[in-house]
Formats: sequence, structure tokens, C-alpha cells
Amino acid sequence: MRGVRADADVEPGSLLVAAPTLTDPNFLRTVVYVIDHREEGSLGVVLNRPSEVAVHDVLPAWGPHVTRPQAVYIGGPVEQKTALCLAALRTGEDLASLDGVVGVHGPVALVDLDADPDALVAKVRGMRVFAGYSGWGEGQLGNEIARGDWIVVKGLPDDVLTPPNVDLWGRVLRRQGMPTALMATFPTDIRRN
Repeated sequence: MRGVRADADVEPGSLLVAAPTLTDPNFLRTVVYVIDHREEGSLGVVLNRPSEVAVHDVLPAWGPHVTRPQAVYIGGPVEQKTALCLAALRTGEDLASLDGVVGVHGPVALVDLDADPDALVAKVRGMRVFAGYSGWGEGQLGNEIARGDWIVVKGLPDDVLTPPNVDLWGRVLRRQGMPTALMATFPTDIRRN
């Protein structure tokens, strides 16, 4: 009998919360929103890494419409010259009736940056643009979860729009209840403990 895959709970809309022991600088204390997950691999974006680059500087048409701060977020180490945009739709909006968006999970959708932002802006609660993404090949994410690098939890639509002055990593861990919530108190540098 085969065991349950380590990534069995991962699905679009899940969050991958970096374990306190994950020290890879690309993912230290990150929260990754999963956009796609299948046997061939997984794709997501880091939600809590704003850059110093304004969206207006790279995508002028979208700059005024993205959620504050109107910065490009670092979605991950893969293809950092590629831009992805996630939006949280307003209550009652039907994904099927909107052009330029592809549903991810619930009211969260991937936005086509070639679409007209003015046609979409009234239909969303907020949008965020990401440079690059986080990607895993076949079996890679499952191995990292089994090793204890990631905690897989359900995401909330508002996680996608969390401002950078909020400790999203700690917030997501705390809302999981005990004992997972205790991980939020793990010091950044254990030598300072």
C-alpha cells in the first residue's frame, strides 16, 4: 500500500509557509500563494516580498490600479523578468463573465496584463503584481514538504493583498492554532534568543 503524498493537501489557493528552519534566502520567512499544482510541478508567488520598484515604472497602465504599496513584489527566483498579477474580485463578481482573468481559487484570479486595466478595476477589491515566481518540478515540492521545509495551510483571499507592514508569515502561522501557532515566535536569528 502506498502512503499519502506529502503534497496531497496542496491545491491552488493553498499557502506554503516557510518553516522557521528553512534558511534558503529566497524563501526565508516567506508565504507562497499556490497558483497551480499538479503532478508535473507547482507554481506560486511569494506574497510578502515587496521590491523597491514601482509598478508604474514597469507597467504604467497598471500602476494606478494596484493595491498599495504600488510596488512590484518579488514572486520568487524563477524568471524574474516575467510579471504575474493576482486580483481579489469583489463579492458577487462572476469569473466566467470577465475577460482577462483566469480563476485560481475562490475570488482570487490571475490577471492577463495585456488586458485593459480600466475594464477590470471596478470588478476587483485589489491587485498585486509579482516579478518572477516560485516553481517546483515533479516531486520536488512533495520532497520539500516531507523534509519539513513548508507548512501547507488554507489561504484566504485577503492574504494576496496583505500590506508589507503586516507580518504575514507570523499572522498565517498564528491563525493555525496550537502547536503550529508557536512557530510564529521563533526568533529570526536563534543566536539572539
